[in-house]
Order: sequence, then C-alpha cells, then structure tokens
Amino acid sequence: MSFPVVRHRRLRRNASLRNLVRETYVTVNDFIYPIFVAEGINKKEEIPSMPGVYHFSLDRLEEEVREVVDAGLQAVLLFGVPAEKDAIGTSAYDHNGIVQQAARKVKEWAPQLVVIADTCLCQFTDHGHCGVVEHDRRTGNAEIVNDASLELLVKTAVSQAEAGADIIAPSNMMDGFVHAIREGLDAAGFEHIPIMSYSVKYASAFYGPFRDAVHSTPQFGDRKSYQMDPANLREALREAESDVQEGADMLMVKPALAYMDVIRMLKENYDLPVAAYNVSAEYSMVKAAAQNGWINEKAIVLELLTSMKRAGADLIITYHAKDAAGWLK
Repeated sequence: MSFPVVRHRRLRRNASLRNLVRETYVTVNDFIYPIFVAEGINKKEEIPSMPGVYHFSLDRLEEEVREVVDAGLQAVLLFGVPAEKDAIGTSAYDHNGIVQQAARKVKEWAPQLVVIADTCLCQFTDHGHCGVVEHDRRTGNAEIVNDASLELLVKTAVSQAEAGADIIAPSNMMDGFVHAIREGLDAAGFEHIPIMSYSVKYASAFYGPFRDAVHSTPQFGDRKSYQMDPANLREALREAESDVQEGADMLMVKPALAYMDVIRMLKENYDLPVAAYNVSAEYSMVKAAAQNGWINEKAIVLELLTSMKRAGADLIITYHAKDAAGWLK
C-alpha cells in the first residue's frame, strides 16, 4: 500500500502522539560527567577553550560534586592536572596523586556516585605522550614503546582502584592494555572492578581544548603511531575484538560526532555496553556558537545527545551533562 492509504504524518500530529511512538530516549542515567582536578589551593578556574568547564583544586571540588549529585547524574570521570611532570609520569601512579586523592574525596562526599578514573600517562609526562619514550641513539628518533608503558599503566590502574575508583577507564591505546590491566587488577584483589576501555580512540583534531585543559599537548611528534587513523573503519573492529577477548567490560568510541558509524558498528557486533565520548571540541563548538547567538543551545545539545544514543551508545561521556540533566527534568 502507498499514498493516500499510507500517511506517515498521522503519527506526528501532536506532541502526545509523537511521544507515544518515539524510538529513542535520552535520560540523565545515560550521562558521565568529566571533571578536571588540579593541584593547588582555592582553585576554580574556567578553561578558556571550554566555557563552563573548570579546573578544581581538591578544596573546591566538593561544590562541583554536590552540583553533580543535585543534577541527578550517576557517574563522573576524573582527570588529573599535576603540579609536576616527568618522563615516566610518576604522579599518575602515586598513592597521593591528584586523581587518587580526588577519588577518595568524591567517595567520601558522595558514596553513591560512580567514580571512573581515566588511566593514562599523557597528563603526567613532561613529553605529553601516553607511554614511555625511548630515543634511538643512532637516529635520534623517539618511539613510544608499548610493553614498558603497560607496566606503568597497570600500576596506575591499581593505585586508582585502591583509592576507591569504581571503574578503570584506560585511554592510552597501547596494544594489550586491557589484558595487562585486567591481570594487574585481579592480582591486587580488584577482580570486581570493571574496565571501560577506550577501545576505538582516533588520532583526532577534536581533542584540542582537552589538551589545553590538562596541558598534555605532545612536545614532539603526534599520537598517530598508537591512536587510530580517522579514515579506518574495519580497524575499529579489530581493536574492539582485542579488548573483548582481553576482558573489557565496556567499549568506548572517541570522538563521537564524526564516528557515529563506528558506534553503530560496535553496537551491532558486540553485546557489551558501548560508550560514546562527546569530546572537548564537539562541546566547545556548540558553546561558541551559542554564545554568539547563532544556535539554540538546548535544542542543539539534546539533538546531538539523542543522535549518539540512536547510533547505539548506551553511555555518553559529555561536558554538557549537567545542563542536559536540567533540561531533561
């Protein structure tokens, strides 16, 4: 049958009908809110390239945690901004590192809040790379070495779990990182702690404001030797398959907006929860356009978040989380 018997507009006539047949719903339970914790005292400093997002020192962090809880959000993702960095990211796995201290504080103030710890070295190394760097004496070339990096990432993950992190989220893109961290957590008695793997993380231009936030721009070269080529789709399946076999509990695609096809592909091929990271530049572009009066921020944000959910994301990491939670009430 076709027109005039079939009329698709019948189910769009009013809001109530549209609500009855809506296929995709976004709720506050879908969101994970990233927080940047910095060393220092009495610090709440707006990140210039991310309007509305701040660095918080530990003594100011509670006010942000209270806002998150009041908004009805279920989870936060902690990133640390240390005062000092070195070649091997020592403060990443320090018992009193900034992320470890923040995790303990958040669990003290809001025990019900799920604390996710980003597990990487880039914020903590003086060279800005996500692993250990070795220099070839003959050529002078630098290489981010894989297996030596895994040892430090395991130490970081275990220290974060010891501090109270509910989920470990390794974002380093070293080969075998899920296997190594799973073994390390289990050996330390944290077999109950899940791993949310940054399974498909592209070497993207959309990370610029984030690198501004954590001062992690590489001091030489780039991250293309370990993060994925944005042109590749089938490779994402290989990356995700490795993480599934190594024991990941959740799979992530980062960034989100330019990689909706990848989100859908992982959703269709695996039965693990899929997370989408609505990254810094995706956020900042919307904020800049809204501040200029070019767009309706609320409508745009909710449409974008709905598109991620429709593509297959079960969880959405987004800097819009607090605002979106309010708009959805």
